[in-house]
Amino acid sequence: MIKINHKWLDVSHIQPGIASAKSLEILQLLAGYPKVFEYRSMDELKFDTHLRRLVIEAAISLDKSEAEFSTLEDSQSNEQYWSLSKDGTFTLQPGVSPHVALVDIFINGGLYAFECGTAIVVIFLKAILDLVGTRNFDYLFSNLFLYDWRPPENMALNVRQGTDYTPGDCLYFKNPEHAVESPEWQGENAILLGEDLLFGHGIGITNSQGIIDELNSNRKPNTTISAFLTNHIISLDSSFYRQFKPNIPRAKPVPGLVSLSDLIVSEIGSKIYLS
Repeated sequence: MIKINHKWLDVSHIQPGIASAKSLEILQLLAGYPKVFEYRSMDELKFDTHLRRLVIEAAISLDKSEAEFSTLEDSQSNEQYWSLSKDGTFTLQPGVSPHVALVDIFINGGLYAFECGTAIVVIFLKAILDLVGTRNFDYLFSNLFLYDWRPPENMALNVRQGTDYTPGDCLYFKNPEHAVESPEWQGENAILLGEDLLFGHGIGITNSQGIIDELNSNRKPNTTISAFLTNHIISLDSSFYRQFKPNIPRAKPVPGLVSLSDLIVSEIGSKIYLS
């Protein structure tokens, strides 16, 4: 369920083609959950939806980049932009702008290898970059580093427990009986791209059963406990990044293309309607 300024949002009147398919999917999922998602304004909801779409686009881009999966100790980087320590920590080379080093991962992915926790941080960072622009990104992440699931300073996250999975969330699959010699397969962090469609670094784009099957193929012999999707959910905190969004003039509308921003908002009593 969605509340905007203490009023319930009714999305049932939104027809396909009025908003983008992904925006509509996100809105319908949020509205269908028993949990209440509260926003102070319609603009805040639109901003959150936009950021989620950028996370999805970044995950798909990383999948196409040819960056490899590896353990922390076997990580690889483009030494022109990153200094790599023995424990797998990526730090910026002197004089390199944070946004330039990050974008290189997507351009020259074949030079990189890292594990799935680092991949999620990279995806979230790319979404933030696309949202706030290069100047604000370099300001926010002037001391950028990459190491496992350790978020750099100014990466604002929402961490919660539940089953209200929404595109743009990071979900976690646990493999309780993973092979002892392969601790990297103890679980998989994955970005939810759509309804039961996920990207997991080292696995690719697949459904939840595909991730579970891959984890189960890396278990100890004669095990009986399957890998499973947990209730652990992590997402970017869009409310923090609203203050850094560049003031870009609105582009001229494309004929036949309608975005979430073009929806008609009507308030009737205690409800808000979109059409």
